[in-house]
Amino acid sequence: MVLLVLTLAACGNEPATTPAGRITFASIDPYGEICVMDVDGAGKSCLTDDPAIDQSPAWSPDSKRIAFVSERDGNVEIYVMNVDGSDQTRLTNSPATDADPTWSPDGKKITFASNRDGNFEIYVMNADGSGQTRITNNPASDVHPAWSPDSKKIALTSDRDGNDEIYVMNLDSSNQTRLTNDPATDFFPAWSPNGKKIAFASNRDGNYEVYVMNADGSALTNLTNNPASEGGRPAWSPDGKRIAFSSDRDVGIDIYLMNADGSGQTRLSTAPGWAVQPDWSRR
Repeated sequence: MVLLVLTLAACGNEPATTPAGRITFASIDPYGEICVMDVDGAGKSCLTDDPAIDQSPAWSPDSKRIAFVSERDGNVEIYVMNVDGSDQTRLTNSPATDADPTWSPDGKKITFASNRDGNFEIYVMNADGSGQTRITNNPASDVHPAWSPDSKKIALTSDRDGNDEIYVMNLDSSNQTRLTNDPATDFFPAWSPNGKKIAFASNRDGNYEVYVMNADGSALTNLTNNPASEGGRPAWSPDGKRIAFSSDRDVGIDIYLMNADGSGQTRLSTAPGWAVQPDWSRR
């Protein structure tokens, strides 16, 4: 089961315009820190500075806060901070692993994965950490939750059928439906802003690539086609026209940007170490 993945397509023409927002990502050099940069790769700054690993950043819908995962207190927990890095606050407190935070579209709740009950399940909590509730109950591993833009569904990764596939379910965990069916690893689903498509990473073609499909699992398309390792955790731009992803096609692992059809692949970061797990601010 893929959980805290720091893994990670051919280059085309650069995007014609620069989309709005900023990109947060995890930078591993030599420790994992949460950083931000403009969508043209300029203005990089790191928001955390801790010898423990900080990773998996996720913007709040109002772009004022960032949830992230850290090992700074000895366990893998979920934290939140202001966009300037201030007020870093732990939301979970468990001897188990709590990971993969994503916000509800209204910013009032956070869903995450945890193995606190013996295996990885999907949980939800209020944005202040209260009301932590398990919403899946499966002997397999359920991870990588992603809230649909209409707040009605959650996409996730599960190995309940023997290998990692993308599923979707209602918020009460009803109507759990498998969208992918492949012996390879499919993981890190990401909804397009209009809710019509889901991007994800898969190694079904022999190495990790970024794919996209309709929200019902149809029309599967490989957006990247490169012998390097691509994807990691794809992230859509607020207008749905771009996707950020990570790749090791050049020296090190960096954040790249492409059009939603896979064209215009451009490197944004030139980190001396790794730059992975991008997430795009909504404004």
